[in-house]
Amino acid sequence: MTWHFFRKADWLDRSRATVYLALFAAINVASLVLLVATSQGGIDRNGSLLGTDFLSFWAAGQMLHSGAPVYDAAAHIAAQRAFYAPENGYMAFLYPPSFLPFCWPLGLVSYFPALVGWLLATGSLYVFAVRKWLDEMAVDRPTWLLCAAFPPVLLTITHGQSAFLVAGLLGLGALLVPRAPILAGALFGLATIKPQFGLLLPLALLMTREWRVILAAGVTALAVAIASAALFGWTIWADWYLASDRAQSALVAGEVAYAKMMSPLAALKLLGAPNGVAFAVQGIVAISVAGAVVWAAWGRRWNSALAALVLAGAPLVTPFVLDYDMVLLAFPLIYLAATGFRDWERLALVFGFAGAALARPLALHAGIPVMPLITGFLFVVLARRVLGAASVPSLATE
Repeated sequence: MTWHFFRKADWLDRSRATVYLALFAAINVASLVLLVATSQGGIDRNGSLLGTDFLSFWAAGQMLHSGAPVYDAAAHIAAQRAFYAPENGYMAFLYPPSFLPFCWPLGLVSYFPALVGWLLATGSLYVFAVRKWLDEMAVDRPTWLLCAAFPPVLLTITHGQSAFLVAGLLGLGALLVPRAPILAGALFGLATIKPQFGLLLPLALLMTREWRVILAAGVTALAVAIASAALFGWTIWADWYLASDRAQSALVAGEVAYAKMMSPLAALKLLGAPNGVAFAVQGIVAISVAGAVVWAAWGRRWNSALAALVLAGAPLVTPFVLDYDMVLLAFPLIYLAATGFRDWERLALVFGFAGAALARPLALHAGIPVMPLITGFLFVVLARRVLGAASVPSLATE
């Protein structure tokens, strides 16, 4: 086996890609069916509640209806344990108040109907965004096959997480910037429910002089913030600010296992690096990625290539990112598959697609953090493309 096998990876043609997608889809669907079928009373074989993380959102919705303080950790724990009491730990709620309007309707129904409704609603937004990117890039692939095969989709479903919602808002917004700037800005404003994934957007939008998008995003974010305060109490933002210290403490103390996180900081902590080194490297990576985005956007107009680069860089600039958040990578992967491959680029596509399926098991059982390397590899490939690489044959046309 030579370097050519990896460098060119021309074994990944259209027919093989279709077979691999079908295999991934079959495994993901079978895994989900098995998880649900073998559960008893909503508890899976490992003793975890189906939807796991969703319990935090649902409990917050319940608390909003009862008037309980959402950002009081003890009250939130009690609200969760009134429905399900795990042997240890609980699902923290550290989202900003702008997320509370999304939680409020969840408290109107019992847990499992709320979970199904949440996944259908947010999943539909995500699938719609993926379909729009496929259409824009002229990729002739069934949307259902790509979504069913993509490992982070299964992870988001099994965790009941918000990743579909955030990725759908950011992915659709990034695509709409040139043609519907006000709508794009509104979507970006709504995506501030998880602000760490939008850190690169202001830089790219400023460099490309997308003033209407910036204005619409700011107005929407402010409107949602004010509406949240009006609906749930004018002290809600102060409560969240005080509670947000827990996120920093949890990150430093490793309360969320570093093996479950996909950032450079978490990778270094998993390998035993001290806090100072881990935070320094995370900062260097974030500044480097931000600098590359500014360089790529300087003097250009917004386009799908820049959108793909910004979305690919999002998981690298935040220290708090998990494997299910990698659903966001669908959009840069679609761009890469549609616009062709030079040396190593097919390999970046393969790793970027399959990486989330292996990242947590490797980190948990072998102590090997691979996802930051994968996302970094993908970002470098896209940066090279955006900064002037010529178009070459792609999986969409082969």
